[in-house]
Amino acid sequence: MTPPTAPRTPAPVLLGDAEVRARLTPATATAAVRHALLQHQAGRLAAPPRLHAGLGGGELVFTVGALAAEGAQGVAGVHGFRAYGTADRSGEQLVAVWESTSGRLTAVVHGQELGPRRTGAVEALARTGGPAGCRLGLIGTGPQGWAQLWALSASASHRPAEVVVFGRRRERAERFAARVREELDLAARAVDSARAAVQGREVVIVATNSPTPVLESDWVAPGTHLSTLGPKSTTHYELPPELAERAAVIATDSPAQAGSYGTDHLLGPTPLTALGAVLAGTAPGRGGHDDITLFSSVGLAGTEVAIAAALTRA
Repeated sequence: MTPPTAPRTPAPVLLGDAEVRARLTPATATAAVRHALLQHQAGRLAAPPRLHAGLGGGELVFTVGALAAEGAQGVAGVHGFRAYGTADRSGEQLVAVWESTSGRLTAVVHGQELGPRRTGAVEALARTGGPAGCRLGLIGTGPQGWAQLWALSASASHRPAEVVVFGRRRERAERFAARVREELDLAARAVDSARAAVQGREVVIVATNSPTPVLESDWVAPGTHLSTLGPKSTTHYELPPELAERAAVIATDSPAQAGSYGTDHLLGPTPLTALGAVLAGTAPGRGGHDDITLFSSVGLAGTEVAIAAALTRA
C-alpha cells in the first residue's frame, strides 16, 4: 500500500514592483496601516526601533514587526521584516512575511514601490486636520511625494481639490504635475517657488532630501496641517525648528523610533503624540480651527509587513 503523500506546503507569494502597482490600492494600504497603528496602540503589534548593520560603505537596515492573531476575525498572526541598504538610495527593499503559528513563509515583496506607498498611507491617516477638498502644497517631486498623493487621491474625506508642486527643477515639477493629472485625476500644477507651494495651503507635505530648511515658518498659516518626510536630525533638517514651537500637536507614527534618535532628533525634546493614539481617540488631534498640526514620519516597524500580508489576502 502506497503511504499517503504529505500535503505540500504552499509556496510563498512573490511580488515585485509591477505586482504592487497592479494589486495594491490606496484603500488596502490605508486599511492595513490603520489596523497596524491601532494594534500597536493596543499592545498587539511588536515594533522595535530599526536595527542597523554596518557594511563599511553603508548600512543594511532592518525593521521588524509582529501582528497578533485575531481569532474573532479568523486572521492569523504574522511577523516579518523589511531590509534595505543605505549606500544607494535607489536600491531595492525586501519585505518577508511569516505566519506566526505555522512558521510558514507566506510572502516576499521586493522592489521600490511598497515602502513609499506605505508612507503615503500613513500620511493619509495623519490628516487629522484640514478640510475635505483642501488646497495642498507639495515640496518634492520624488517617489515619496508621488505616493502621498496616490494615497490621498482615493480618500473621499481627504482628496485635495488642488495640488501645487514645487521642485528644484521646474521641468521635473511640470512632468510630475502632468502625471498627477493623468494618473490620479487631481488638479495639479507646478509653481516657481517653495513659498508659493506653502502660502495659502491648508495642507503642506515636504518630501525632500534637503539638509537645510526648504521653507520658512512664517509662510505657514494658522490652521495648516504639515507633514515632514525627509531629514529631521539636529544637523540635517528640511523644516525650520520654529515650526515645532508653533504646532499645537506634533504626531508621529512611532514615538519609539523617534526616541531612538536621542538628542540627534530635531524634535527630540518635544513631546510627540502617537498617531495610533489619535486614531484610537485616546489622545487629542486638532483642537481648534487655527491649530497648526505637524506630522513627523519616522516609520512604524511592522506596517510594511501588515501591507504585504494584506496583499496576499487581496
